[in-house]
Amino acid sequence: MPEAVPFIPETVTVHLGRPNNQNAANVTVSFPDYIKNVASSELYPTWPENALRANIYAIISFTLNRIYTEWYRSQGYDFDITNSIQYDHSFVENRDIFEPISRIVDDIFDEYLVRQGSVEPLFATYCDGIEVTCEGLYQWGSVDLAKQGMTPYEIITYYYGDDINILTAPIRPNIPTYPGTPLTIGSGGTDVNRIEIQLNRISSNYPAIPKIYPVDVTYDDKTADAVREFQRIFNLPQTGVVDKATWYKINYIYTSVKKLSQLNSEGLTLQELPEQFTVPVGIGATGFPTQYIQYYLEVIGAYYKNVLPVESTGVYDEQTAEAVRSFQQVFGLPQTGTVDERTWDDLYRAYAGIVENVPINTEGENAVLFPGTVLTEGMTSPYVKVLQEYLSYIHKTYPNIPDVSATGYFGPITRNAVTEFQKQFGLQVTGSVGPGAWDAISDVYSDLRFGYVKQPGQYPGYIIE
Repeated sequence: MPEAVPFIPETVTVHLGRPNNQNAANVTVSFPDYIKNVASSELYPTWPENALRANIYAIISFTLNRIYTEWYRSQGYDFDITNSIQYDHSFVENRDIFEPISRIVDDIFDEYLVRQGSVEPLFATYCDGIEVTCEGLYQWGSVDLAKQGMTPYEIITYYYGDDINILTAPIRPNIPTYPGTPLTIGSGGTDVNRIEIQLNRISSNYPAIPKIYPVDVTYDDKTADAVREFQRIFNLPQTGVVDKATWYKINYIYTSVKKLSQLNSEGLTLQELPEQFTVPVGIGATGFPTQYIQYYLEVIGAYYKNVLPVESTGVYDEQTAEAVRSFQQVFGLPQTGTVDERTWDDLYRAYAGIVENVPINTEGENAVLFPGTVLTEGMTSPYVKVLQEYLSYIHKTYPNIPDVSATGYFGPITRNAVTEFQKQFGLQVTGSVGPGAWDAISDVYSDLRFGYVKQPGQYPGYIIE
């Protein structure tokens, strides 16, 4: 698993050839210089600035995805990216850099694209759109859009979807994630937690690998058994110890099964990165960490009478702090009212235990709990099927929300239905379903099916985020 927070590496090591070309040299350049070189090799400096900026955002994000996922290094290579356009970008060593491109890169080199609900930089594929077509950005098409007056962000969302954010990343050295010493029985810490999360996800595709429960920071016999089975499947020495080769093989398979290095990525969610919370989250915090904390507390509070439920607002206020203190009291933690890594781990374990033991059943009066993973286009899941059943039922009262078939696959029709629901009820229009959207959809469904039927356009009776 990659680092918790994407970062801008100080340098990039480029392989001047196809990945398996052992005769090709490696060169190391600064990250801004690499982006300038690629952009000068692939773009025309006479293009409208908004088109150049949109394309450079795609180049930056694609590159950061390669580095963040350690795509090549996890396969045993000693470089970050290649200059083969079949795999990556065009890079010409020592080429001249165009001034307009250099100026833009200096302005935005530390910004990247991310899909809402995910952590990893977007694998922002692109092509010229004339001789070669693809699922991502069309370079010449972006020129036409810029001439029509579109901003860089509008061009980006035109090609990648409305659920794209542009974030800023810190700059730091590109340090390999392998901890330096093998993990074995008795090891502890977030590196162990990372391996256990990865193996549990991989086991969904390779069920012979036993699930590790609970997921924690202790390397015990259950962890060793899962590691040993992973090693057997992938032809590694069956030691039950995570050495460097096993570490990177797990990272590579995890990235592959979650499609983190594909445009239709499953997405890396916050709960898969508990180290995100090594710095306590407390009063005044906003955004995804707070929203997830509040949602988990809301669910846990419904099953533990001494844990105070809290409304999911995305703002960490005194009510949230009090709910956290009540959780910490019940689970024997220091009652600080802030969420450190230990509190986060216990929050997620408590939530996951509830979700695991509550069957997916849309026939009862209780709405299904949010699955803990943002649902986005391209996913297949029983929770997508539940979402589709909810939307199909809501369609009967709100016909502007398209009817969808309960297939379990989140395709364009489902995305359109989600988008129309979000417009109807004043939600942020993303086309994806996170905790806030899931709550709103399930609440409307429950009200319509088990409560009273509202007229289209009528205030639903509760605050929607």
